[in-house]
Amino acid sequence: MTPEASTTPAAIGGSIPAHRALTTWALALVPLLLLGALLTWVVRTGPADTVRGAAYPPVEILSFQRVSLGADGITVDVLNDGPDPSTIAQVVVDDAFWAFTADSSTTLSHLGRVRLKIPYPWVHGETHVVRLVTSTGLTFDHTIAVAVATPTPSTATLWTFALIGLYVGVIPVAIGLLWFPLMGRLGRRGLDFVLALTIGLLVFLLVDAASESLQSAAAVPGSFQGVVLAVFAAGAAFLGLEAFGNWLRNRRAATRAAGGPGSVLALLIAVGIGLHNFGEGLAIGAAFALGEAALGSLLIIGFTLHNTTEGLAIVAPLSRDYRDGTRPPVSTLVWLGLIGGMPTIAGAWLGGFVYSPIWSVIFLAFGVGAIAQVTVQILTQVAGDRPILRYLGTGPVLAGLTAGFAVMYVTGMLIG
Repeated sequence: MTPEASTTPAAIGGSIPAHRALTTWALALVPLLLLGALLTWVVRTGPADTVRGAAYPPVEILSFQRVSLGADGITVDVLNDGPDPSTIAQVVVDDAFWAFTADSSTTLSHLGRVRLKIPYPWVHGETHVVRLVTSTGLTFDHTIAVAVATPTPSTATLWTFALIGLYVGVIPVAIGLLWFPLMGRLGRRGLDFVLALTIGLLVFLLVDAASESLQSAAAVPGSFQGVVLAVFAAGAAFLGLEAFGNWLRNRRAATRAAGGPGSVLALLIAVGIGLHNFGEGLAIGAAFALGEAALGSLLIIGFTLHNTTEGLAIVAPLSRDYRDGTRPPVSTLVWLGLIGGMPTIAGAWLGGFVYSPIWSVIFLAFGVGAIAQVTVQILTQVAGDRPILRYLGTGPVLAGLTAGFAVMYVTGMLIG
């Protein structure tokens, strides 16, 4: 036997000796322990504080996380987004100083939180300004544009938000699914037009959702790095949906389940649209929670029109598996509609009762990543062996892309 042919058990996949495993872990942990020791030393000695000395005032940044209006006054959730401790000394409402109570210390360290209760007799429909004054004299303002009572969890409000989600998400998507019989009557060019229209719809949703996600990220306290969080969440959704799609295709192939690639793609589109609609539900619920009832009503009308086209986006690829005149089971269409529409209800509940800028960014970004993934999937499947640019340059496809964008743009104008 030559030296090259001789192998140890570890070399051919056998177990690694215990002492070698311990050595490997030690080599991995030593740099981490040294880094931890360095950070501990920096925090305790505070070299930046020594350089700065007493010549520089503390950096104070207070962020309003949530402002609620109730029968007992105004409740304000505050976060210290600055690097230095900050003390809330006074509260001013509409240029008048008001007493307040806090659920914890009003001296907040970095990322510290406190809830302030202000017994102020706010007036329904009026504009109010809440100002926080720190011990150093800095002020931070929050404007309540239209004062309305903040929704609180109850049977009535839960049912109301559920109805809103039903009107905005479930029913419009279900109406869009009714275009499925039309798909079977289209020829090759007609189907190319509809699939391209679907791509146009999804690309518009992608850009719209990305814009909303970045706007929400801008409202997140800087310490949470909203833009980075949005990009990471979008990437995680993209890869997660890609992995789910691969698992679904392998499972269908192993079990010889009914349906082909179009059925898988329709399900992925429904999931992606469902994540996007969850973000729309968040926007509606938050609009009511933040006292913007007029905006909330406008969002209901706009999203209802907007989401009807999403049902078409779901059934368009599904029609590729049923070109022989057969139709999918009604239960399949029902499930696809529920997956695409029901998240709107959950989003409205979350936005209306426990609104958080952080969760808003995360879920909106999830929708961005999911829509991007299904858009890539559709392009890959419908183009087939043709180069994507050549496919996009054909007449029916160009017309479909333009029509899809135009439909979403016009309906999106109603949302503002």
